[in-house]
Amino acid sequence: MRYTLLLHYPEATEETLGAEALAEGQRAFASYAATLHAAGVLLSGEVLQPSIASTTVRMRDGALQVQDGPFADTKDQLGGTVVIDVPDLDAALGWAREAPPVHWGAVEVRPGAVYTVDGAWTPNA
Repeated sequence: MRYTLLLHYPEATEETLGAEALAEGQRAFASYAATLHAAGVLLSGEVLQPSIASTTVRMRDGALQVQDGPFADTKDQLGGTVVIDVPDLDAALGWAREAPPVHWGAVEVRPGAVYTVDGAWTPNA
């Protein structure tokens, strides 16, 4: 089954975080990715730019609204995603437990499905 681990954690710049803490976080993520890869469950991972770089699009009363910034006003941001293929939710939760942000933020585990350009839809079953 395919699961996406949504990695939420407080936004910080290199200046506010400090070079040592930033390097420690980068090492933790590199180690986590290597572990997922070695276990054969890693499908993809992506680090997102800070939420300040995001743009939110909504349709309200038939009009498109484009807003700079994140969807919600929060101290945490969605900082990245990891897509894994594991047998079940328990296995996905086990990998989420190992994700570095679990110590300073939150990891949301969400089942996924595959939709391809040719219109094929493969539900997560």
